[in-house]
Amino acid sequence: MKGKNRRRIRVQSLFLRPKINFSKMNSLPKSMIERDPEIESLVPHLRLGCLRAKVFVGDSGEGFRLLRTALLEAFSRQYELETLSQHPVIHATREGYKRLGKKPGRYRPSAEALGRRVLQGKGLYEINNVVDALNLVSVRSGFSIGGYDFDQIKGSIRLGRGRENEPYQAIGRGQLNIHNLPVLRDEAGAFGTPTSDSERTRITTETSHILMVFFDFTTDPALLNEWLSETGKWLSEFAGGQHIQTTIC
Repeated sequence: MKGKNRRRIRVQSLFLRPKINFSKMNSLPKSMIERDPEIESLVPHLRLGCLRAKVFVGDSGEGFRLLRTALLEAFSRQYELETLSQHPVIHATREGYKRLGKKPGRYRPSAEALGRRVLQGKGLYEINNVVDALNLVSVRSGFSIGGYDFDQIKGSIRLGRGRENEPYQAIGRGQLNIHNLPVLRDEAGAFGTPTSDSERTRITTETSHILMVFFDFTTDPALLNEWLSETGKWLSEFAGGQHIQTTIC
């Protein structure tokens, strides 16, 4: 029993606070993602945490699955379904949606949707090592995170507000109404939101160069930096991540 208790305490402490290791990371240019004036005026405090890396996409492996099971058990002890929306990071995201004119209860931020799955006993989807790590970080941190095949992004990236009837094929959902959502666009159109990623830039086993974007509506930039670092560490450990670069836009 004493050994099990020590293990439980260790897992809970890992869940509550990520380990920080910036030694393998370099900085991206802060101008990597430009912003439209409209969204800048409505949610001026919104930060985007960007992470680029070279990875090997494949099966998550037994080691990751064991870690995920332990961390999700800790999450389930920490939160309840009825109060998950009051998680500080999720609450800030929901308030940001409201400022933009989107109902967060109908178009849930992805971190909240994933957390609800866990608390309902459904677990997380198993896709591949990169997406599985992203989803676990999202649940633990409360940040909604977009994951993209960087080689499928066309030209420069801009953050804006979703337009009425703007085309967007969401992964597993078909056409998604992104009107008034925060939207990432490239020269080919919309490809990312904090509610759902798109089919066009999804991460697959053919992907070798990724971009992750953390949508941060909170007032604490230090928290975002910590989770960017933790994500980079996990990519190195579970996806052979190399040339990891981060910045906050």
